[in-house]
Amino acid sequence: MAKKIAIIGGGASGLLCAIFCAKARADVTLFEQNNKCAKKILVSGNGRCNITNKNLHVNDFFSQNPEFITYAIHSFGFKEFEKFAASIGLILDVLDDGRAYPLSNEAKSVAKLFEEYARSLGVVFHTEEKITDIQKLLHKYENVVVATGSRAASHLGGNADAEEFAKTFGHTISEAYPSLVQLHLSSKTAHKMSGAKINGEVTLLINHQKETSISGDILFTNYGVSGFAILDISQRASQALLAYEAVSISINLLPAFTAQKLSAHILHVKKNISEFTLLDILVGLVPLKIANGILQDLHVDAQTKNIDTKLSKKIANLMLNWRFEVTDTHGFRHAEVSGGGINTDEIDPKTFESKKKKNLYFIGECLDVVGRRGGYNFAFAWASAYTAAKAISAD
Repeated sequence: MAKKIAIIGGGASGLLCAIFCAKARADVTLFEQNNKCAKKILVSGNGRCNITNKNLHVNDFFSQNPEFITYAIHSFGFKEFEKFAASIGLILDVLDDGRAYPLSNEAKSVAKLFEEYARSLGVVFHTEEKITDIQKLLHKYENVVVATGSRAASHLGGNADAEEFAKTFGHTISEAYPSLVQLHLSSKTAHKMSGAKINGEVTLLINHQKETSISGDILFTNYGVSGFAILDISQRASQALLAYEAVSISINLLPAFTAQKLSAHILHVKKNISEFTLLDILVGLVPLKIANGILQDLHVDAQTKNIDTKLSKKIANLMLNWRFEVTDTHGFRHAEVSGGGINTDEIDPKTFESKKKKNLYFIGECLDVVGRRGGYNFAFAWASAYTAAKAISAD
């Protein structure tokens, strides 16, 4: 007689777990609170779906127990996922930096293929059905897999259900925090630059000590900053804010310049075209809104034509080391993923079964594992789903 398995959550990890359990001839029922599955898949990678990364390593993940993921990503890493994807006609386009996308360049392809394949294997879907009583489900099914995600992207259904289910059986929870998220700044000028974007370098400082530097695009917003460089430092920034540490960033708007070279450039342009204002000179280097922001921050008249060496050095130093205090993140609703979650010391890393409750499994983002930007969080979703399904099927 086929084993009866319930999976709570129709996101990345839930769908793949359902597929592998069904392939092993289990009787699988999947419960999804939304009116359709895979809502986070559909919006990932700006609708393109950065589905995994070719260069998976334990160092690309953050957890209080970083070694927890080792077995799973070695068992079902990039090659294994690529082989599975190809078996259902989903071909990957792997970029030079390791990021992988569907060849269709469309997240809808991933969501549709996964769901249709699961249905072809006999998986029964119950959409718009939110599970609130985990005990009831455990009495009805031989195995229950919790794949409800985290608090991130609450408008897509992100919640703390998995944490509440885990607490029922005495699991401990690492406090959740938003990750891959925009940052709020304490600044009188940042909001005036809203919409301006530049490729630069961001340095994260924790308690006034340099933590890391990331190059990439930086987008000023009405609340602070966004952009890939900001998302890349947000995990550590969010974690530090949670611990009430002092968090700030330094933005280098022009990494190709030294302060001396930039100062000399400003003076050179002024010498060549004496009628240029300071604003005229700066807009040859950075977007207009940012140029205005720099001068406002320095309390310098944008229309001044009196530019000496002292002023040019002052401007150059700010442009290469513009400091802002970080006051908050933009919150769980806007976060792509969430750090913290169910303590992985209480989860078997080779099966993803709870050490507190037999036949109960937790996979994906609900666990205290969060990856870098670039397909790593999907990679963990796939790996944990496969590992749990394999263990369930072997029982």
